[in-house]
Amino acid sequence: MIKTIIFDFGNVFINLDIPGSQQNAFETMEIDSFPDEILGFNSFYEQGLISTEEFLDFYSENFPKLSREALVDLWNNMLKDFPKARLEFIKALKKSGDYKLILLSNTNALHIEYIKQNVEFFDEFKACFDKFYLSHEINLIKPNADIFEFVLADNNIKANECLFIDDNKDNIATANNLNFKTWHITPGTEDVCTLFETKSNLFK
Repeated sequence: MIKTIIFDFGNVFINLDIPGSQQNAFETMEIDSFPDEILGFNSFYEQGLISTEEFLDFYSENFPKLSREALVDLWNNMLKDFPKARLEFIKALKKSGDYKLILLSNTNALHIEYIKQNVEFFDEFKACFDKFYLSHEINLIKPNADIFEFVLADNNIKANECLFIDDNKDNIATANNLNFKTWHITPGTEDVCTLFETKSNLFK
């Protein structure tokens, strides 16, 4: 029996354009791919292991043609719209009181600051969750198992009584291995608002 629903943020509530933003970054930075050093630094930032200043210093040193403002714009380029219907969905779910609601997201300081400034109902959205975990605040990151184990321990809940919803197959794979029920949501063709209509089998 599902008692807790754990939601990802990007491409579950707020829409992302990861391929488009990546291509934009390649063109702007005049590179063909991200070297391992950059990928590693990005991961450190997502985990809150380096500050925003250190993060921007690294990019400024490697791409001196770009201003810090341009780098921030480039970094935030993947963040798109947050459909109001998804806010109404989570508000109704909170009001029902049927489930413990948790958000678990790989989100960094620059992204969440941009979202706070550009999503007018962010505080209202955040208030719908019993716990709101961002990777850079807890220094843990998906798809590593330890972030899931942390959430289970911190809330005194069991994996087999949790539904985990995420658009990333690696994150879903880890959750499956830990005995969570999962929904690997497909952005663009599936919407979290249809959870109880299209995924009712997950609650049996």
